[in-house]
Formats: sequence, C-alpha cells, structure tokens
Amino acid sequence: MKEGNFLDRVMDFEQQLESIHEQFRDIIGFVAKLTEENHSLQLENHHLRERLNELDKVHALDAQHPPEKSHKVDIGEGVDNLARIYNEGYHVCNVHYGSSRKGEDCLFCLAFLSKQNV
Repeated sequence: MKEGNFLDRVMDFEQQLESIHEQFRDIIGFVAKLTEENHSLQLENHHLRERLNELDKVHALDAQHPPEKSHKVDIGEGVDNLARIYNEGYHVCNVHYGSSRKGEDCLFCLAFLSKQNV
C-alpha cells in the first residue's frame, strides 16, 4: 500500500468520524428537546387530571344537593378562577391564553389580573 493512498484513507476516515460526531450531537439535542417536551406534557396532563377530579367531585356534590333556587355567580369568582389557572402555570392573558408558562411570570397576565382586582 502506498503512503499517499494510506494517508488519503486516514483523512477520509477522519472526515467521516467528524460527520458522524456532528450527527450524534444533533440527535442528542433532538432527544433533549423531546424529553423536555414530554416532561412538560406529563406535568400539564397531571394538572388536567387533578382539575378533572375536582370537577367530578363538585358535580357529584351538586347531584346530591340540587340548588333550591338559581344562585348568583359572584363576578370575583371568575377572576379567582383565572388567578388559580395562572398559579397552576398557565397563561390567562389574551396574548398566550392557555399555554404553559414554564415557571416564568408573564407581565401581560399579571397586568390583566391586577386590573381585574381593582
């Protein structure tokens, strides 16, 4: 085997290794993104199941004790519900309503909630 041919083969092999390493880094980044998204969806699913269980309990109680007369809904009750949803980690502002806040505060939501409490 000639020395030039051998060096060419070694250089080609090195380029292939670099290409494979770059592809591997891309795959690791993709897996990390999918893992983060999966965790976020599991958390959201957990919150939704808890909320569904709460609503099931309320409906069960309502079925046992039907209201005698129509009850008035306090206007503040809606704001309280929005504040609770915000504290559970979801946006209540018109910009990102319903999407996950991912633990970060939203100035739009805070401004909206402060207006409603005045």
